Amino acid sequence: MMTDFTPLASLFGGILIGLAAVILMALNGRIAGMTMIFAGVLDPRNPDSTWRLAFLAGAIAAPAIAVALGAEFSFAAPATGVILALGGFIVGVGVTYGSGCTSGHGVCGLARLSPRSLVATVTFMVTTFATVTLIRHGFGG
Repeated sequence: MMTDFTPLASLFGGILIGLAAVILMALNGRIAGMTMIFAGVLDPRNPDSTWRLAFLAGAIAAPAIAVALGAEFSFAAPATGVILALGGFIVGVGVTYGSGCTSGHGVCGLARLSPRSLVATVTFMVTTFATVTLIRHGFGG
């Protein structure tokens, strides 16, 4: 499996993510961690549900608008739905025990110089490296 090298698109996407995180912090004093934003929407007693819904709607609408304007996204998952669901469950357990996700720790936590976020991000990166190495080289993928 070959991965496309897209440094400019990746840089632009990273800038947009960082900008969204800075704007959310500046305007609402909140951290742009998708897991906690989503969890806050699920709690009906949460007074912050309006901005959380708007943030999530933007995260969903932006790619849909890009596709409507002619952008193309390619995605291939060489796994069954069961494996994808299992992976999603494992990620859910991980973000629960890790007190956040990659966007919360990797983008916002590191920007705030959080030691906990540094440990979490290093853990994410090492685990990702090991998984990709095993899948691509260990199991013949």
